[in-house]
Amino acid sequence: MKMNKMSNENNENNGPPVAVRNLRKAFGEQRVLDGINLNVASGETVAVLGRSGTGKSVLLKLIIRLQAPDSGAIAIAGRDMGNIDVNGLNEVRKKIGFLFQQAALYDSMSVADNVAFPLTRHAALSGADRRKRVQELLASVGMEEDMKKLPSQISGGMQKRVGLARALALDPEILLFDEPTAGLDPITAEEISGLIVDLKKKRRMSAIVVTHDVPRAKIFADRLVLLHEGKIRVEGTFAELQESRDEIVQHFLGETGR
Repeated sequence: MKMNKMSNENNENNGPPVAVRNLRKAFGEQRVLDGINLNVASGETVAVLGRSGTGKSVLLKLIIRLQAPDSGAIAIAGRDMGNIDVNGLNEVRKKIGFLFQQAALYDSMSVADNVAFPLTRHAALSGADRRKRVQELLASVGMEEDMKKLPSQISGGMQKRVGLARALALDPEILLFDEPTAGLDPITAEEISGLIVDLKKKRRMSAIVVTHDVPRAKIFADRLVLLHEGKIRVEGTFAELQESRDEIVQHFLGETGR
């Protein structure tokens, strides 16, 4: 593994919330990411689009260092992720909320206990304060009436809401969403998209949303990035992508943007 150090302009607490430079990742002979460069500004929501297998979810895992890149550099709030120890990594991860594609809730825990889990591990709160925080988080996603239920007792869309509440537990500066509307009916997908928009307005967090759902991305994203064959094919607003004459872009929007 080769990680390039970030330039001095991205020293800790300088630079954008997320900075990716020349990022490469392959699995065997399959090169998934081939020189990705991406900045996410403070308060900006970027949607990463692309067909299945184009490296969208891999990009998120590299950013949070669930996987290691083959080469390139990643900085979170100016902190070089290639030059960080385990303690430093844990501190950086507290700044990042991650909503997994399948919500990734603990089946044996209640909804409330799932949301409380990061607070129990990483926040010095009394039991009463923790319960109050959990109730506030669940209320913010419309799930306060289901606190005592198990994940198996609620729908997939509701599980996504609980996963989002858990991702917000430590007041992260950055949110990463992996296919937040995948597998949901149109009404529920619209509701999840609305929650992302509300977060933009209320919390001003930076976010990267991996999705193939162009109509929903148009609602919540400030900028869209299209991955194709390991590279960023095009990036811009939805209107700018619509105006692109690139055949790949038009074909993708035509297939998914209706």
